[in-house]
Amino acid sequence: MNVRPWMNSVVTAIAVAALHAAPASGLNRTVSADDKPNFIIIFCDDLGYGDLGCFGHPTIRTPNLDRMAAEGQKWTNFYVGASVCTPSRAALLTGRLPIRNGMMSAQRRVLFPDSRGGLPAEEITIAECLKTVGYATAAVGKWHLGHLPEYLPTTQGFDTYWGIPYSNDMDARPGFPNYRQLAQQDPNYVAPIEQYHVPILHDTTEVERPADQHTLTRRYTEKTIEFVREHRAEPFFVYLAHNLPHIPLYTGKEHRGTSRRGLYGDVIEEIDAGVGRILATLNELELDRKTLVVFTSDNGPWLPFETHGGSAGLLRGGKGTTWEGGMREPTLFWWPGKILPGVQMELGATMDLLPTCCTLAGASLPSDRALDGYDLSGVLLGKTDQGPRDRVFFWREEQLYAVRLGPWKAHFITQGCYGLGEKREEHQTPQLYHLEYDPSEQYNVADRHPDKIEILKTAAEEHRQSIGPVENELIKR
Repeated sequence: MNVRPWMNSVVTAIAVAALHAAPASGLNRTVSADDKPNFIIIFCDDLGYGDLGCFGHPTIRTPNLDRMAAEGQKWTNFYVGASVCTPSRAALLTGRLPIRNGMMSAQRRVLFPDSRGGLPAEEITIAECLKTVGYATAAVGKWHLGHLPEYLPTTQGFDTYWGIPYSNDMDARPGFPNYRQLAQQDPNYVAPIEQYHVPILHDTTEVERPADQHTLTRRYTEKTIEFVREHRAEPFFVYLAHNLPHIPLYTGKEHRGTSRRGLYGDVIEEIDAGVGRILATLNELELDRKTLVVFTSDNGPWLPFETHGGSAGLLRGGKGTTWEGGMREPTLFWWPGKILPGVQMELGATMDLLPTCCTLAGASLPSDRALDGYDLSGVLLGKTDQGPRDRVFFWREEQLYAVRLGPWKAHFITQGCYGLGEKREEHQTPQLYHLEYDPSEQYNVADRHPDKIEILKTAAEEHRQSIGPVENELIKR
């Protein structure tokens, strides 16, 4: 492992900051049609850092994801742009923190069926970038960036869309039992699908309502495979965003009752089986060595749902928080013959996927806006052992709660998980943790390292100055 002498002094840190590579921007190299890789990004919902076999879960079997980890790269310091659904998805697709484009709010944390806003048309997605260099593009699964026609995937660079346009617990109907109460009582409780009247859209047309969520994971997998087969002769990008393991939990008959972890384990193991089917299809079509597959999730586990929620493993906190368990996600990169297999401890984030895909595809990056992503292709392909990212900013709602620089993380504000009291505390002296020594954030060492606190406060203030006012999309109703 490459150990860096992070922040031995204020002078050293300032020098590091001056030399720090800026987020990716501008033009990329030309890539011939034959060399353009395919991309499949598999994005789960509310999956915890500790919920996969390859990340240490003792009773959830994930042989296909374990295979991805063994044959590809397992990233242990990979983050999302927010700790809740809508803003996290905006960050992944645009390469920008959602505070920059109005997709983060203190009033409404996510978009709802009565929302009138969505991802602004002027935002540029991974799909739009790849379309400029000849890619076929598809979005499958949860969208949650605006359900009105002007915000759907087909207006954001995707040729086609099939899925639920928001969370699977929305459009709840009255007269049904309280899901959270029953879930806390019974690890295997399954709600009737009629309780959540969510639609399935094909492009912009509603084709099913309520969605049969028992078959959702299987059908998302099949839609992905169908698109891969149809576009095998051209470069393609598939964004497969599972609605699960967000509650309410559902799984197909063939997976029900098969996991020692109960229903939640059944759900994860069905997602894993779907990954296996996708990888098998790529192998069958001899596309495995031409396709980069990425697996990660939008935020940490929803802890108030107890056994119906996941586990952040050794990390603290969960969904909604800026503790590590809320925003550090289990992440895998798989590209046989291209990626050097191993465990990658460098910093990465979902915002990095846009510049990384653009570099590999030879697509130009937007040059008229601030990007928060870095090109990870050098690390993935073994050209360097030191990644371009050295910092992570942790926003909650519309405030910067924490900053990570190297191994050091300062919390200026802390607050609990959604649904668990959410006690908010501003710290006159920020809490300080060394995440390589203390990934569980148990030992506040602020009193021992005042110099590190000052460096992190400076980094936070410089970052705040880069954020301009924007129209808030989440509060429109």
